[in-house]
Amino acid sequence: MYGTIIGDIAGSYYEMHNIKTKKFKFMEKNKSSFTDDTVMTLAVCKSLLECNGDYDKLHDIVINNMVTIGRNHSQCGFGDKFFGWIIKDDHKPYNSFGNGAAMRVGCCGIVGKNIDEVKKISKIVTEVSHNHEEAIKAAEAVSIAVFLAKNGSSKEEIKKYIIDNYYDLNFTLEEKRASYGSSLSCQDSVPQAFLSFFDSKNYEDAIRNAISIGGDSDTVAAIAGVIAGEYYGIPLKFIKKAQKFFDFRYDEDLIAVMKNFEKKYPTKIKHIIF
Repeated sequence: MYGTIIGDIAGSYYEMHNIKTKKFKFMEKNKSSFTDDTVMTLAVCKSLLECNGDYDKLHDIVINNMVTIGRNHSQCGFGDKFFGWIIKDDHKPYNSFGNGAAMRVGCCGIVGKNIDEVKKISKIVTEVSHNHEEAIKAAEAVSIAVFLAKNGSSKEEIKKYIIDNYYDLNFTLEEKRASYGSSLSCQDSVPQAFLSFFDSKNYEDAIRNAISIGGDSDTVAAIAGVIAGEYYGIPLKFIKKAQKFFDFRYDEDLIAVMKNFEKKYPTKIKHIIF
């Protein structure tokens, strides 16, 4: 959970101010903020807590939480089509392959007990809005990578699984820094996020890799961040810094989800205090 949130905050400023270097200030209070990536991730976290393993109920629960939490935080940067889905009373999927499908599902890999369960819940969570095959594929790939990282797979094992089952990663970050532009699709965001993790030395380096290629920086960093967080663990200083971006006056609902999810599915960093 915090892996996503920190990546989102760190990349938020650079989404509109793309950079092609890993040298930048990390989560500047006066420039950065959490975005729809964090808000929808927490909506999914809340849904997984509420269904408590009864995934027959998850579809309706996740729609309710995405709509309720989304409406409460309508200024956090939603794309037009997804925001339209939130504010309508009839919530039908609209065949999207936008990268929003992939940025919100990392917690599926944290909660799922095995790969089949991870696939099942990531699909349910995704297809409520993003029912295009590329969106379902991306969400599944991210969720499984998180699951593998959480359960002790090596970086080489995770990479092989992703290449064998989902994406060709036959490119380098240097190539992407030279050519990558703005794209909001799963197929143009998720492979870059994977490589940002695979080429990293630690959690912070994965985030810096993701932001340094440009493009949709907050989402690519959020995806890379949740995988890296489960693989490396997250420095406590980044968690404490991220918590300061939430205000009890306006974000009490989000803070409650963060506390409850952390209590049941703690990160490798212990003693997280608001």
